[in-house]
Amino acid sequence: MPENAPAVHHQVVPAGDPSPQTCIQVARQAAILAVTAADDAMTAVCHSRSGAAARLEAAMRAAHKEAVEAERHADRAEQYADDPTMPSSAPLYCARAAVDHVVRAQSAAGVEPTAEDLRAELERKLTAAEYAERETERRREEAAREAEERAATGMDADNRDRAARNRYLAEGHVAALGWTAGHVRVLEAAESGRLYWRGGRARQAARRGVWNGGRRISRERTQALFVARFLVAVRQDDGTRVLTPSPMGQVALELARLHPAGLHDSDQAAYEARFARVRRRHKRRDDQKAAARVLPPLDSSARNLYRKPVTLTEQRARAERDAADRWEDEGGHCPGAHTPRPAVDSVASSPVRIILPLHRHTAVQPALW
Repeated sequence: MPENAPAVHHQVVPAGDPSPQTCIQVARQAAILAVTAADDAMTAVCHSRSGAAARLEAAMRAAHKEAVEAERHADRAEQYADDPTMPSSAPLYCARAAVDHVVRAQSAAGVEPTAEDLRAELERKLTAAEYAERETERRREEAAREAEERAATGMDADNRDRAARNRYLAEGHVAALGWTAGHVRVLEAAESGRLYWRGGRARQAARRGVWNGGRRISRERTQALFVARFLVAVRQDDGTRVLTPSPMGQVALELARLHPAGLHDSDQAAYEARFARVRRRHKRRDDQKAAARVLPPLDSSARNLYRKPVTLTEQRARAERDAADRWEDEGGHCPGAHTPRPAVDSVASSPVRIILPLHRHTAVQPALW
C-alpha cells in the first residue's frame, strides 16, 4: 500500500446542492408517487374491457417495474446519507434516479405527471444563508465525529490513518516472516530490556541490570532472531550479552502484533512455509533445508513505510517537554512568572544502547556463543 494512500473521509457537499435530508424526502416522495401510479395502472386493468386488456396490462407491468426501482433508490438514499464512507453526492444521485423512475411510471400508467415538481426541488440552488447554515451544521457534525474517534482510539485523524496503513502493511508482510507466537515472545522479552544471553542460554531477568536467573527463553528462536538481525547484542563486563530489538526487529514486532493471524501455529508449520518460499531458489535439497532454517529479513518496503502512530497523550507529553526545553533555553525563571514543571523523560533515564557494528561482508551476524 502506498504511503500516501487516501483514508476515508466524509466529503464536503458542493455549494448549492440540496441537503441529504432534502434528497431523502424527495426520493421517498418519488417512490410514493411511483407506487400510486402503479396502483392506478392495476386498477385500470381490473376495470378494463377485453379489447384494451393487453395494452393496459403492459402499462401496469411497466409502471410496477418503475415503482420498484423508485423504492430501491429511495432506500439507498437513506443508507448512503448515514454512511460516512460514501461520497456526499450519493443521496442526490439516488434522489434524481428515483425521480426519473416516477416520471416513467406516471407516463406508463397514463396518469397526471406530477413528478417534475420534485425534480425542480432537487435543482433549486441554495441561498447564501441556507448554505452558511448547512456549513455550520456540517462542521458541528464533523467535530462531534472527530471527538468520538479520539475518545475511542486516543489518536487524531492523521495518526488513525497511519495506524490503518500499518495494519494493511502487517497483513501483507507478517506471514512472510515465517514466525510463530514464540518468536514474538522473544522479541517482547528483548523489548523489555531484560533479555540476556549467558552460558549458551537465553533468559529474561527479573529486573534490568540483574543478569542472573530469571525465566528461560527459547534458545533456538533467540539465536535465529539474532542471526537474522532482528536482535542486537551488547556485551557486559562479565561477558553477558544483553539482547534488544534492532530497528528492523522493532518494526517486525509491531507488525506481528497488528496481525497475529499471520503467525504460524507451530515451528514445523513455520519451517514448511519458509521452505516453500526458498524451494525454487536452491537446486540442492540440503541447500533448500539450510535456507529454510534461516529467518528471512523483513521486506524493505515494510521497513520504509511503517510509521509508529503517536497517541494524544504522547503528543501532550512531548509538548510539555518541548515547552520545558524552550523555557530553559530562554533563560529559566523570570520573577513573577509561573515556573513550569518539566515532564520526566523516560527515554533520558534509560540506559544507553550500544549497537555492535555489523560485519559488512558476511551474510549473518556472529553466533551468540
